[in-house]
Amino acid sequence: MRLTSLCARLSDALIGLPGSGPQLIGQRRGATVRRSSRAVSDSPAAMASYFDEHDCEPLDSEQEARTNMLLELARSLFNRMDFEDLGLVVDWDHHLPPPAAKAVVENLPRTVIRSSQAELKCPVCLLEFEEEETAIEMPCRHLFHSNCILPWLSKTNSCPLCRHELPTDDDAYEEHRRDKARKQQQKHRLENLHGAMYT
Repeated sequence: MRLTSLCARLSDALIGLPGSGPQLIGQRRGATVRRSSRAVSDSPAAMASYFDEHDCEPLDSEQEARTNMLLELARSLFNRMDFEDLGLVVDWDHHLPPPAAKAVVENLPRTVIRSSQAELKCPVCLLEFEEEETAIEMPCRHLFHSNCILPWLSKTNSCPLCRHELPTDDDAYEEHRRDKARKQQQKHRLENLHGAMYT
């Protein structure tokens, strides 16, 4: 079950708990009727008018108690649920990022090593490049042997040397990256605003 559908089901089930918004007050043709505590007065006359208006009957005390017990159980399970253990969500800040996108890896530029670069070493195997050898160049400009960098990028999307990230084919991780970038931009704007106020 996907996280969104699970959260939606539990959220629907939890509506009506004390302190959680609308409350369960009656049922009509087998369907639960909810109201906001601010919308309807608790006076007997107002309650009777409400039930008449919506063509429903109030829950009896036993049924209401049983319903509230089930909702309390659902909320308790929801609060204690570890979505990461269930495989519904991944904490990417503590997990290895997914592989780089296949199309991106296939289109990485190939560079022929010149004599002036012959002393450079591949950051993975630490062996020097040979003149006229073809190396793969990452967007960060670091050079690698193809036999070194391709297996690496099939496991994770970042440069082994500087951690520059390539796009991935994982939608959830890409959304995590966008969210992280938005938070960083917001942090920088606040820092710049603070600096402007006190300079």
